[in-house]
Amino acid sequence: MRRRKATKRKTQPDLKYNSKLVSRFINIIIIDGKKSVAEKIVYDSFQIIEKKAEDISEQEGGKKPKDLFIFQKAVENVRPLLEVRPRRIGGATYQVPMEVKQERGFTLALRWIRDFARKRKGKPMQEKLAQEILDAYHRQGAAIKKRDNMHRMAESNRAFAHFRW
Repeated sequence: MRRRKATKRKTQPDLKYNSKLVSRFINIIIIDGKKSVAEKIVYDSFQIIEKKAEDISEQEGGKKPKDLFIFQKAVENVRPLLEVRPRRIGGATYQVPMEVKQERGFTLALRWIRDFARKRKGKPMQEKLAQEILDAYHRQGAAIKKRDNMHRMAESNRAFAHFRW
């Protein structure tokens, strides 16, 4: 008999921006349980974004800070809509395209931004993270390329979509 389903924990919004998305991003950045270090990295990268974003004239809604708006837009740009999942039918394994739930999409986007920022060389993490977020905002960079590859894989395996479960 199967056990009961695990309950989803509610994420507390961060203190500076009162945003659950920023709080989740801080939790994804954490290394060795050092949350204060992760908070410093994220908030410093937002300050760098604020400085670099002065030339960006696109500002929707005057209430939101520029850096938070840019971060939210970048995550939305990176978030995948489709992914392929392996499904074994008969003796063959097919890559079946499926829609990505919103929660998983945001998690993947945050993880990709973090991973590709870490792969950049020669700068402090704050600057690498800020640059990756700005690249995602402008729909370029490694995280956007990863999302496009995922969508391309789903598109090329569209013939197996009827194997969805």
